[in-house]
Amino acid sequence: MSPPADLALSADNPDHEAECVRRASIIAAANELLEEEGIDGLTIRAMLKRTGLARRAFYERFEGKDDLVVAVFAETLRESAEHLERETAHLADPLDQLRVVADLLVLGSQPHRGRIGMRRISAMVREHMRLAQSRPAELEAALQPLIAMIAERISAGIRTGQLRECDPVLQATLIYNLIASTVHIETLMEESGEPASYRRPRLADEIWEFCRRAIVA
Repeated sequence: MSPPADLALSADNPDHEAECVRRASIIAAANELLEEEGIDGLTIRAMLKRTGLARRAFYERFEGKDDLVVAVFAETLRESAEHLERETAHLADPLDQLRVVADLLVLGSQPHRGRIGMRRISAMVREHMRLAQSRPAELEAALQPLIAMIAERISAGIRTGQLRECDPVLQATLIYNLIASTVHIETLMEESGEPASYRRPRLADEIWEFCRRAIVA
């Protein structure tokens, strides 16, 4: 995958590069707080203490907590897209690739799955619905790497005749939204103490079968 636009531009602009590094360090600190304390622990006060930034320096880069959460969400989705790229690279069949993507998006919020921790993923799952209402444009932009990765595999399936003619980006968005909303509910149940984790593999199977039937030729 191509590097983020900010980093691509930084090679010819040292000041921009330094600012990108500072911003990335703040996002990294936010990720640490999410892993340690969940979304409730991600406060401006905690961020200032963790990074050593003055309040003014923080607000020069982020308008507030929501702006920081959007940046963390975008970074998490970019990392997820890159992880899924690696996990499917050895598979030649587009349907097999899509199955792995669907499975990992459903199962990925369990402990010890990949390098993005449970609390961070749970926080992002919980924040997704709120951001869809309060920051829809930023959320859409953050989703682009993941949607594009899914759409590429749908396009490949169309070319091989395995999948029906359709708008790959629209179908990728529908698949993601189905998985995100379902996992959102499942995660809230797990956090409330419901013994629901054993349902994840079955849920992944059912979601994939639903998606597969919707897109096969």
